Amino acid sequence: MTQSRSVPRYLTGLIGRDIQASLTPRLQESEADAQGIRLIYRLFDFAADGMDGSDLPRLLDALHLAGFAGVNVTHPYKQAVIAHLDELSPQAAQIGSVNTVVFRDGRRIGYNTDVTGFAQNLRSGLPQGAAMTRVVQMGAGGAGAATAHALMDLGVAQLTLFDSDATRATALCDALCAVHGADRAIVGHDLPAAIAQADGIVNATPMGMAVHPGSAIPRALLEPRLWVTDIVYFPLETQLLREARAAGCTTLDGSGMTIFQAVGAFHHFTGRTADPIRMGANFRAALQG
Repeated sequence: MTQSRSVPRYLTGLIGRDIQASLTPRLQESEADAQGIRLIYRLFDFAADGMDGSDLPRLLDALHLAGFAGVNVTHPYKQAVIAHLDELSPQAAQIGSVNTVVFRDGRRIGYNTDVTGFAQNLRSGLPQGAAMTRVVQMGAGGAGAATAHALMDLGVAQLTLFDSDATRATALCDALCAVHGADRAIVGHDLPAAIAQADGIVNATPMGMAVHPGSAIPRALLEPRLWVTDIVYFPLETQLLREARAAGCTTLDGSGMTIFQAVGAFHHFTGRTADPIRMGANFRAALQG
């Protein structure tokens, strides 16, 4: 049946690298269908399309001119995109990372729905009363900035950050302490010692993705008392989560963060409220092919 021309229509998409396996198009388009609106969500994969970071401003120009409602942004452009925006939401400005760009009234506005998505996933996915006094986080990039701020909001007393780029880890620690209080975030130098004192571990790096295989945490450091969560959702069971589960840890995969951040992005694109339960069902159906 041909849809009425009065049905609201939205052009959206995802900017990133090595994102062909993304399930976000299915999440966004299925939710729009359920609400009786038309939303097209396409991938702008810099690896598959032969682009590099220097093409980012030209792509944003083209999407803006083409009438896109907005785009999501993922690794490795969540911080680089900021230089090409007109405005940031208070949360995105605080974090220094953007995962959603809205084109509105001739302006480009950056938001971050990763923070609320990650926080909601932990609240709903970890056992009630799970200890969060000390947490170790791997990764201090764009996604890591979001998860770190969420952990602060959830009451983590001390977050120890590890990143291959020491300057980036230091900058994030400084930003976290400026907002949330001195010494609540520190740069880690001894991973075994930090994990020995931790209640939980967060992987906020791409390691574990199909295109970045491996684990950010050596198997020998995983103990049953720890909870372990990963922001990677493809594959849903990363090497880290598989080894953590085998070690007796409580584990939480990246699906919940993906769903809850998609709920936020859908609202920014359309002005409508998405149903997280329905999105979750669509996510699981997409995983099963």
